[in-house]
Amino acid sequence: MAGLIVKSSYYKCGGNATLSGYLRYIATRPRAERLGYDSAKAWRDLLRAHRNDIAAAINIPPNDFRWYAAFHDEGDHSHVHMMAWSAKPNQAYLSKDGIRQIKSTLTNQIFRQELLHVYEQKSTSRDELVAEARKAMLELAKAMREMTCIHPEAEQMIWNLSRQLAQVGGRKTYGYLPKPMKKLVDEIVDQMARLPTVDACYQTWWELQCQVEDYYSAGKKRLRPPLSQQKEFRQIKNAVIREAEHIRMNKFSFEDEEMQDDGERISTYDMSYACQDLQSVANDESYPLEERDEAAEQLEQLAEDGDAYAQYIIGTAYRDGGLLIPDTAKAQKLLERAAEQDLDVAQYALGKLHLSDDADVHDSAKGIYWLKRSVDNGNDFAAYRLGKEYLSGKNAIKDAETAVSYLRQAADNGSIYAQYLLGKLTLMGEGVPKDMDAAYEWFAAARDNGHAYAEFFMKRMERGEQEPPSVLLSATRLLYHMGNIFRDNAPAPAANGVQIDRKRLAQLRQKRIALGHKPDDHEPEQQQGFSMKFH
Repeated sequence: MAGLIVKSSYYKCGGNATLSGYLRYIATRPRAERLGYDSAKAWRDLLRAHRNDIAAAINIPPNDFRWYAAFHDEGDHSHVHMMAWSAKPNQAYLSKDGIRQIKSTLTNQIFRQELLHVYEQKSTSRDELVAEARKAMLELAKAMREMTCIHPEAEQMIWNLSRQLAQVGGRKTYGYLPKPMKKLVDEIVDQMARLPTVDACYQTWWELQCQVEDYYSAGKKRLRPPLSQQKEFRQIKNAVIREAEHIRMNKFSFEDEEMQDDGERISTYDMSYACQDLQSVANDESYPLEERDEAAEQLEQLAEDGDAYAQYIIGTAYRDGGLLIPDTAKAQKLLERAAEQDLDVAQYALGKLHLSDDADVHDSAKGIYWLKRSVDNGNDFAAYRLGKEYLSGKNAIKDAETAVSYLRQAADNGSIYAQYLLGKLTLMGEGVPKDMDAAYEWFAAARDNGHAYAEFFMKRMERGEQEPPSVLLSATRLLYHMGNIFRDNAPAPAANGVQIDRKRLAQLRQKRIALGHKPDDHEPEQQQGFSMKFH
């Protein structure tokens, strides 16, 4: 739109002469009106705002800078003339850099609002795309985390990787693996990427990247790389390695992330009416906070007086926070008092508290002790938790037979997760004799009660597959991790207000020519623009 013309790229006054010239800007009337530079005031404000910038470009100190401007409002175009000089001789001179400075300063200011409008449009459109892609990716990622996957090819490859990892010392992450193993990891990732849900999620992410890029560099051809070569999802490679290590180390998995823990649900049968009423008020957020606080204080008084249920209620409140400020020391003390009165839910809660990662209260021996006490009082969730502890070996000495005894107690009372674990143990022959028929029956019991993974194993057994459960589950577990990684890489929702992508700002400036503007560093234009002449 605008150009700067100088008769000499370098001009310096000599003797006592002063430097003078005029700055001439000419624009078509529609463009001047659109940009707001169709009045003398607009031009005066612009030149006043940047007088020091112009002075610096002409190498005149601000105190010595003098200027005069005239606005001409002609029919088809409006323009302004500006004369500039120094109050002191031998100060002013103009170089090519000075020309560029003046041109850049004024042009950027003139186009600032127009560019902002462009950015706003780009950002709004981009944010709409982001919102749609985010919704689609989150739905697909959720599906990945919830589905079971029968993928013999990927499972076999993960199993092969697990055997090879035994030969690798030190850190077992992608960057530290030898090239042949890296290649195998890449092949596993790309094998999983062929699954329809994974492919759809990756394609949604890729299309978003391309569409956003097209706003700034349209026409560029882009080919979607294999998922294994996409740097944004390199975490998947280490997820593959972790699953292979899971198999190699013969770790036991439980698949109970969705389990609803009702082991702390208390029966009101033996609870006093006073305790019931106070608990209902304290837990009901519809009541004013003052009334809830008062109810909590009265519950604490009941606890102090020896009420086991009040001790349990206030103990868990201190453990979980919310109405009361979290305090694990107080929680432990109150739960112990309730547990010593043989309240099974308090014993279960106390056992879990001691087995938690909280360093202030962690005590494996006490945790196992109180879980056993809770089991003795009929808490099936405590029995299931004990079974897990003896299988994992984290807080108790690993003992599959002991685990089976506790799991059987929970399973006989309808625990679908215990039934599922017994199916896996019987399939493997750990803690119990290996028995395919018995394993199938345990899986069927868990399936009938809604356990999705139980049905998964039943299908694998019907296919005659004999691989260890950790191998059969490897693709499903990897798919779960991939779902989490895709979820975490879903585009973030736009923040409030106009958000301009700084990475694209330079590209947008280069595209001003498409709007009829010239970039900041364009060649001089004779017809219109900034003109500076010297006499």
